[in-house]
Amino acid sequence: MERLAKAISSRGYSSRRDAEKLIQEGRVKINGNVISEVITFVKYSDVIEIDNVILTIPKPRLWIYYKPRGLVTTHKDPQGRPTVFDNLPIKIPYIISVGRLDVESEGLLLLTNNGEFARKLELPSNNYPRIYKVKAYGKFNNESLRTLESGIEIDGIKYKNCKIKHIKSNSTNHWFEVTIYEGKNREIRKLFEYIGMEINRLIRTSFHEYTLGTMKSGEILEIKI
Repeated sequence: MERLAKAISSRGYSSRRDAEKLIQEGRVKINGNVISEVITFVKYSDVIEIDNVILTIPKPRLWIYYKPRGLVTTHKDPQGRPTVFDNLPIKIPYIISVGRLDVESEGLLLLTNNGEFARKLELPSNNYPRIYKVKAYGKFNNESLRTLESGIEIDGIKYKNCKIKHIKSNSTNHWFEVTIYEGKNREIRKLFEYIGMEINRLIRTSFHEYTLGTMKSGEILEIKI
């Protein structure tokens, strides 16, 4: 059993929020019956209709998108900022992102047409590695990096073990390769802030088995799954 709005989203029709509006407007049916209560649960076998059109569960498709810096990972932004979905180089029927990248981050963002598939990839229990190239300003030493790698708590939030490899430095900045396994909100930025460093560039290069390879900012590529 799952909530109706979630089931509509999983079928690639709309976001959960928009699905709730459709339900309230009386445009949704379950097994031929009009539903107007948002908190409604459905089974996998139930027939869902919107405006008398039956929703099918789409075969999962997956895209790798090189998210440029400055885009918000959302369909609609209340602040009016440019979004990922408004700037895709090709037209795709309704899709969602697997997790998010904050507005100042760039790099690999997975997009899919299937909500259930997205949730499976996002599960923290999978411990799928997410690898980033990180450019940061400030002083550091091996002891401070090991502190982060062992897992810490910041402002009441626990962050799991991670891996940090120092790649190179110049007079002002340092490059690192960072591997995390949860991807909590602004996790890497908070870790580096904890040791007194400021990140000025953050690029996700891989997620699980998927990598950017030679992709350039703004490019998108469909992957067979």
